[in-house]
Amino acid sequence: MKKLNNDIWHSAAVQSNESEVHKDVKTKFAWCLTGSGHYLKESLQLLDKMPETDIFLSKAAEEVLPMYGYPLDFIKRKHKLFRDKTYSSVPVGALYNKSYHTVVIAPATSNTVVKCALGISDTLPTNMFAQAGKLNIETIVFACDTEPTVITESPKEWVELKPRKIEFDNLSLLKKFADCTVVETVADLRMILNQRLKHFGLNWIEFSS
Repeated sequence: MKKLNNDIWHSAAVQSNESEVHKDVKTKFAWCLTGSGHYLKESLQLLDKMPETDIFLSKAAEEVLPMYGYPLDFIKRKHKLFRDKTYSSVPVGALYNKSYHTVVIAPATSNTVVKCALGISDTLPTNMFAQAGKLNIETIVFACDTEPTVITESPKEWVELKPRKIEFDNLSLLKKFADCTVVETVADLRMILNQRLKHFGLNWIEFSS
């Protein structure tokens, strides 16, 4: 597992010091899905075990999920689902009511990363990111284009991609945002989620065999 950036360690320290304070908080996680197929399966496996979590889909995510064998009925099994059906991203209003303590975008396409980094909010996930930032709500972004060579699973085959310099520049810019933790591996995503769960006195959902 690659070394985490300093923001993750800082976030972990803060959470450790305040873990007892927030055990009675009744708000939820907001998990945003974008149009990324890279690490989609692994992200959904973590999402499937998350308690107190609502799901927010981009239009691209709604198209991509069935391509990878995940119909919306599968996604709605355990979590409330919000779709990108309004021009003003109406579901984002739940952030103003303090319904969510953490926004997760996983996996995040390079398109989502650059929009978040440049302050563009024209999809449900990027609107969630922007408004969470304005409300000082913690955000976790699992960026996918983080290595010189990326081997990713398309709906029909495995593909080798080589992210460009612009992708890495946008990633570096996003890492500078306050209240935002950028993770680059599944292991790091699970670790930071585990820290947030403990922070709010929650546990992973375990399924009996």
